[in-house]
Amino acid sequence: MTDSFDPLKLENQLCFPLYACAKEIVKAYKPYLDELDLTYTQYITMMVMWEHRELCVKEVGEHLYLDSSTLTPLLKRLEEKGYVTRRRSEKDERDLIVAVTPDGMALRERALSVPAKLAACVDLEPDKAGQLYGILYEILEKLK
Repeated sequence: MTDSFDPLKLENQLCFPLYACAKEIVKAYKPYLDELDLTYTQYITMMVMWEHRELCVKEVGEHLYLDSSTLTPLLKRLEEKGYVTRRRSEKDERDLIVAVTPDGMALRERALSVPAKLAACVDLEPDKAGQLYGILYEILEKLK
């Protein structure tokens, strides 16, 4: 093959460093989340619940870019841990409402140090972190 651009060369793929970086970030979270007895997906779900307190499953999924088949077992596990409750909506019984419990809110206090611990691991300048954040959300919006 010539020195021309090869669209199937791994180093020419934007998706690969995004994938690898995401995988490594989740791996870096693991020791801190183990202390909270949470997986990364449970952690980001709790972040949504701490912010909104009560949402229907569809709304949780929209915030996290997850479908209900992924959320159902995840929410069930968080309910078993006592961090959320699930109940049918009184307005529309097809909707399942998820609400954070007092124990779930107490977990928030224990999780407050996690973002700073991760920031120390990554050690990215704030302006670069802001640029990356903006670019990633721009990509997410275009893929919706």
